[in-house]
Amino acid sequence: MEEPKACANVFFIGLMGAGKTTVGRAVAKRLDRPFYDSDHEVEARTGVKIPLIFEHEGEGGFRARESLVIDELSQRNGIVLATGGGAVLAPHNREWLNQRGVVVYLRANPHDLWLRTRRDKNRPLLQTEDPRGKLESLYAMRDPLYRETAHFTVETGRPSVNALVNMVLMQLEVAGLSIPPSDIS
Repeated sequence: MEEPKACANVFFIGLMGAGKTTVGRAVAKRLDRPFYDSDHEVEARTGVKIPLIFEHEGEGGFRARESLVIDELSQRNGIVLATGGGAVLAPHNREWLNQRGVVVYLRANPHDLWLRTRRDKNRPLLQTEDPRGKLESLYAMRDPLYRETAHFTVETGRPSVNALVNMVLMQLEVAGLSIPPSDIS
């Protein structure tokens, strides 16, 4: 794993429901950087929602589109990017993220993820008879990939979004990123 650079991009990885978009957007605001969500970018570029892409192109078609977006966005400078939960499945995505920025793994246990996502119909992989079991198997398979890719891990269990943002910012500062002073006193 390479050492992050002071002006590096910030990339969020983790399972669906871990808070990548919510925390990422708040971190981007605090860093005064543009925020992107790879899933939203895929939807914007195709003009359709992810479940429809899965329906017509399968997971493989979606992952190919996701990789194109991650490659393009991760080559920019000074951005914050929330990736899709499965972005780490492709070795080239893991390499691009790790080498082109500071990677933050927002880690949550499968039970908490299930509580956060159980009513969300926009998550194709959870449209199964046992979404909780699916989250447990995704966690078992992907957690090692997230750990391999990340520069650091933040547990998302019970802290508020603001507390998580502060934890991420502290880690980024330790990693050498310059953090603008907060307007909060």
